[in-house]
Amino acid sequence: MKNTSLHLPLLELTDAVCPESLKTKRILIQKQLYASLNDSDIREWVATVNDMHDRIMRQAVTICEQQLVEAGYGPPPVAYSFIVFGSAGRCEQTLWSDQDNGLIISDEQHEQKDRYFEAFGSRLADILEQVGYEKCQGKVMCSEPMWRKTLASWQRQLDSWREELSWEPVRNWIIASDMRHMAGDPALADQWQRHFYDGLKETPAMAAAILRNTVRHKATLNVLGQIVPERFGEHAGDFDVKYGIYIPLVNASRFLAVQNGIYESSTLKRLDRLIQLEAASLALLEMMQEAFLTALRMRNSTPVKEEDGLYMSTGFMLQKDWRQKPFFHELRESLGIVKKAHRELQRQLRFLERRRL
Repeated sequence: MKNTSLHLPLLELTDAVCPESLKTKRILIQKQLYASLNDSDIREWVATVNDMHDRIMRQAVTICEQQLVEAGYGPPPVAYSFIVFGSAGRCEQTLWSDQDNGLIISDEQHEQKDRYFEAFGSRLADILEQVGYEKCQGKVMCSEPMWRKTLASWQRQLDSWREELSWEPVRNWIIASDMRHMAGDPALADQWQRHFYDGLKETPAMAAAILRNTVRHKATLNVLGQIVPERFGEHAGDFDVKYGIYIPLVNASRFLAVQNGIYESSTLKRLDRLIQLEAASLALLEMMQEAFLTALRMRNSTPVKEEDGLYMSTGFMLQKDWRQKPFFHELRESLGIVKKAHRELQRQLRFLERRRL
């Protein structure tokens, strides 16, 4: 696919003045994108999907600011950075991704600051929901005080997460590692990120803590090399693309990137840099890159249903589909690479644990 964005009305998103019109424009664009998936280069297609999401979210921020002016709050009293995490932070959103975001607020003093940004965070999360982004079940959203803080408060929170190193703080730190600036003042996000990675350098034990949190994943191949689908429930016999192949590769790439001082948030960019640096076995890294592209294509090809004009998916590949050739062989080959990457992480964890003794 070449210059896909030139064939989509992405620029028209900035014309939307309310959540309803922004949603209408989103529906139009995503229908064109979904129809082009099978005939497109997956790397370029995913980039265009995420360009769409970025533009929608930035316009949602603009609408939110205007609504607050109309509600009597006035313009933002101090600078802020609207940031995203998860698949948005990694530029890997599907057409049906939910919210994962936060706010970094300037430390500048202003008597209306707390009042304004509490209203801003709550309203923006609502606007994004109206536009089609479900609220995060884990509450990683700018409406939540934990993910909406001044820069200094964020820095203290990041420090506390890396000092405790138990499962929950490390999980939050891993979420934060995929942060990307979306709208507002990028200087705040830059300062946040510098503090984040400076703290990592000061905490050698963090690497092992990250691995302990991420080294577990679903068994996707048995000892005979056979694919292991869901065993129970409504998806029995289906294959979980997100947690069976996509997330394990995200986790492995993130850890290797952090370990080698690579501060990209995108998995593909992390893998590109890891390959350039030959930060691990070059053969393994190149196989991981190919498997990840396969994972992206499979993740975006899971069955969808339409609700109020928006696409929804469970993330499972139906048994009748994943058992078909050549899809079956491609999936099994990619899962074999996931298994090799997992063994590399286990080897790294054993090495790091021995160093602690």
